[in-house]
Amino acid sequence: MQTINRVPKLYRQAYDVLVRDIRSGAYQRGMRLSETQIAERFSISRAPARQALYELERDGLVRKGEGRGYEVSDCDRLGHSQLVAELPLAEVEPRSSWELIYPEVELEIVSRTALASWRINEAVLARHYGVSRTVARDVVARLQERGIVRKETSGRWFAPALAAQHTEELFELRWVLEPLALQKAVPHLPEGFLATLRANLEAAMAAREVKSEQLDILEQEMHVDLLGHCGNQALLRAVSLPQSLLVAHHFLYRQTTHLFETEPFLPEHLCIISHLERCDVPAACEALVHHLQVSRQRAMLRIEAVANSITPAALPYLAQL
Repeated sequence: MQTINRVPKLYRQAYDVLVRDIRSGAYQRGMRLSETQIAERFSISRAPARQALYELERDGLVRKGEGRGYEVSDCDRLGHSQLVAELPLAEVEPRSSWELIYPEVELEIVSRTALASWRINEAVLARHYGVSRTVARDVVARLQERGIVRKETSGRWFAPALAAQHTEELFELRWVLEPLALQKAVPHLPEGFLATLRANLEAAMAAREVKSEQLDILEQEMHVDLLGHCGNQALLRAVSLPQSLLVAHHFLYRQTTHLFETEPFLPEHLCIISHLERCDVPAACEALVHHLQVSRQRAMLRIEAVANSITPAALPYLAQL
């Protein structure tokens, strides 16, 4: 059984940049660092700032100063931070507080829905990341917007398992809604858009190995970027709800590269593009429906494989239903 690959935590993002700064001389020996200073610089809460300082102290880059805070120490003890020092200097871009933790929360929840349904405790989520209830609420709202969580009649949030019935329902919605969005999108496609999609697909099909990140991009190009030109915002909101499957695929592709010798959806996407290039929209819609119908079974195979191969660590804000 393998554990889930995690998104780098907030403290690690700050830690990486601080190591680079100390190595480059931007922070010199004796200069003081504090939780508040780091939290303000990286637009993070004090909890990850505190952890970043702890990691720096562990690696001998800072030491406890007199009173509160830390001082930059000699840089001849670097431990594993030497790997970080080889990278170019970079900054963590300021973002909204909810955006800083959202990618990790999304991955943690989606990866677990292959196993079961999960209840999300908003208050504990806030405490776990050292953020306010408002920030935690914004994270959950985004999860709802992406179709990952729902609200029970009791008002509590839960993430439904990717069980057979739920997955079947999501795919049925997709093959009803996406062809309509495709019809409306075709007249508004920018010049060269289809040619770009074709080139990307053909490059992937010709490659000896396609990384999961590239598969994710190709899925986004077909089901999000292309359909996004439909112009009907109400329809796009409806289309996006069952596309929580695309979020799941972002995780599933990484865990199931062994299932297929070549990725089956690539020629199916190419078939849709070919029909569109010939201005045969009905045939393209029919090909899209076929693609989604056969994808349903492949998705279940991936979910089953993941359920049998991962052991997620317990998280205080998630309770299995």
